[in-house]
Amino acid sequence: MTTAAGRTSTGRLGKNYFRLLGASIVSNLGDGIGTIAYPWLASAVTRNPILIALVLVVQRLPWLLFSLPAGVITDRVDRFTLMVRANVLRAVLTAGVAIAVYTQQSSLPSPDEVTELGDALESNLFIYLVVLVATFLLGMGEVLYDNASQTSIPSIVEPDMLEKANGRMWSSEMVANTFVGPPLGAFLLAAAFALPFAIDSITFFVSAALILLIAKSRPAKEVERVDNRSWQDEMREGFSWLRSHELLYPLAIILGVLNALGTMPWAILVLFAQDTLGISATQLALMSTGGAFGGVIGGWSASWIAKKIGAGPSLWITIGTGIIVLAIMGAATSWQLVWLMQLIFTWSAMLWNVITVSLRQTIIPDHLLGRVNSVYRFFAWGAIPIGGAFAGVIVFFAEGLVSREMALRVPFFVSSALHIVLLAFAVRILTTERIESARDASTN
Repeated sequence: MTTAAGRTSTGRLGKNYFRLLGASIVSNLGDGIGTIAYPWLASAVTRNPILIALVLVVQRLPWLLFSLPAGVITDRVDRFTLMVRANVLRAVLTAGVAIAVYTQQSSLPSPDEVTELGDALESNLFIYLVVLVATFLLGMGEVLYDNASQTSIPSIVEPDMLEKANGRMWSSEMVANTFVGPPLGAFLLAAAFALPFAIDSITFFVSAALILLIAKSRPAKEVERVDNRSWQDEMREGFSWLRSHELLYPLAIILGVLNALGTMPWAILVLFAQDTLGISATQLALMSTGGAFGGVIGGWSASWIAKKIGAGPSLWITIGTGIIVLAIMGAATSWQLVWLMQLIFTWSAMLWNVITVSLRQTIIPDHLLGRVNSVYRFFAWGAIPIGGAFAGVIVFFAEGLVSREMALRVPFFVSSALHIVLLAFAVRILTTERIESARDASTN
């Protein structure tokens, strides 16, 4: 049975949840195509590690610049309608990229020829700028969509089903994003540089249509505004709530550092794959599928692991895994080994995500959920472009001291070493007792 508010009361996830799940799977399929298409397109016009890392930096910069006002927007309007508009925006933008790339396709090398070229940025500056502008604007849409999506789940799923709902959601997204999307992106790249962007655009339109079904089945607004406060005042309310919370605030800081460290190797991964491992776009896509397997295993096992060993030690596993996995990846000479390490790394990351997202959805009051969640992700995701930029700078200067191959390995080793420092700090804060105490306090 489904209540008028759209929340299930039968212990099942409900049709609106599965509509949201379907929308997320489709849009993440497009995101997976983009994870291959955008960096490979950038590498076709420049081999400079700083400029390659800049693509990821610009993509994640909106989390630093826009996540706070996005939280206010999420709490002011209907969250499902907001998701529809965000995905329509991303669909139009991606279609524009497809058209731009198609008009310049004759000046681009084939995808398999990019490693044989020098820096062709001067003759293809237009395409590089298109990539930067598009990824920034798409990142803005992603901030709105992701914040609204994550804060909308408690309105359609019972509290005791949140870990199950989040685990299924994130596992399915991971399969689409890293198992199906990248190989499909590589296949489309082989046909034409513009094709993956066109398909990506279609996935956003389909996703918007599915979410529209949810929006039409619910009240026009979930939260009515009862005052005329400015958005700055509302944003400060969300920040103050998080800042005063003895668990969620340090958790956001720890996650920010963790994300910055985790981003360092990924910011230059396309160059690492091309110049160190010597692999093609198809092999890079296959290598990325390791993350999908890890995501599925993590999504389905996170709740069970947390119950067996406690939420605190489960979170320690994520940080500790990074120490070992990133060091092995940095020393790897085969993409198959990197595939295995990505599986383990993503499994541990999914363990963290399922536990902490469900915790936030339980603890934060619904009328503050959008704002507090956005402040949390400001710290947690806003650090990602910093990590990406740091990686590009490290490689750039390391090339003056060691070979390019070794320089591309350095971010992996630096990130691994810094994970040790982070773990020593986190184990004193992220304990099962503190987590359960915070959860219990929110229900009393």
